[in-house]
Amino acid sequence: MNEELKKVAQALIATKKGLLAADESAGTIKKRFESVGLVSSPELNRKYRQMLFTTPGIEEFLSGIIMFDETVRQKTDEGTSFIEYLTKKGILPGVKVDEGREPLNDMEEVTKGLEGLDARLKEYKSLGLAFTKWRAPFIINDIYPSDGAIEENASRMAQYAKISQENGLVPIVEPEVLLDGNHTTTRCGEITKKVLTQLFEKLKQSGIALDGLLLKTNMVLPGKDSAVKAAPLEVAQATLAAVKGTVPSEVPGIVFLSGGQTPREATANLNEINKLKGEVPWQLSFSFARALQGEPLDVWRGEDGNVKMAQEAFYKRAKLVSLARQGLFRPEMENE
Repeated sequence: MNEELKKVAQALIATKKGLLAADESAGTIKKRFESVGLVSSPELNRKYRQMLFTTPGIEEFLSGIIMFDETVRQKTDEGTSFIEYLTKKGILPGVKVDEGREPLNDMEEVTKGLEGLDARLKEYKSLGLAFTKWRAPFIINDIYPSDGAIEENASRMAQYAKISQENGLVPIVEPEVLLDGNHTTTRCGEITKKVLTQLFEKLKQSGIALDGLLLKTNMVLPGKDSAVKAAPLEVAQATLAAVKGTVPSEVPGIVFLSGGQTPREATANLNEINKLKGEVPWQLSFSFARALQGEPLDVWRGEDGNVKMAQEAFYKRAKLVSLARQGLFRPEMENE
């Protein structure tokens, strides 16, 4: 089992490639669609995901796609399941398995979804999925996140990872220190280190095979309400400092989330991280949602006639992000 997990984890961080996060919950895709004047429905969601997944040549840049449960069960216009379609295209299909959050105290939440998880994962494995993802977001200010929130979320994430590996599915653990707030880059770096330290302690205690999982985490950034825009060099230095002391070398790769950055910001920051990384034991890749989807969604807007143009926008951004993942992106490429 461990060898199979290791093989899948390595495939997900293949050179030049990364992940598309297309696992928006019903509430999140509703908001995304509203931003371009659309009303989310299962069929419109399907058409949107189909537009992304069937983009010609996207397998050059994407090793895997994280889906939502609804999408896992949907098909292309031709009647092929998305799981089968992506697998044939050489893209590993995965699924988000947490079930959102529940209150922990007056201010903080903890991710839920452990109840019945084993049975759900057995079904996902039988459907042909290769990996899973579990997200735990952390609010950040002068007081939070609390030690209790960090510990409880890390503990649940370790339990999830164990159940996932036991079912032959590579877990992607996603602790996200949120961009919301007016915190400094320094504060974000401190909390990111604290969260990652606690998470890997729990993973080791649970006997997780670290070479059969991936870490998805935030870049280290100042809060979006702080009116500070950090240059890519600062983001790269702070992010590398946070992961270098905390992520064990057995972990094959770190896939960064875009977390509210614009497509251009996320691309430039990922590029700088890879230019500056030096000798690190992991692949430093991407698992972007909005930073890959924002431009094609804006072009598509629910119109069949816009599919080709939307796919061209998606392909271009995926190509730029792939170059950034290699440290080969240049800002002038945005306008080529």
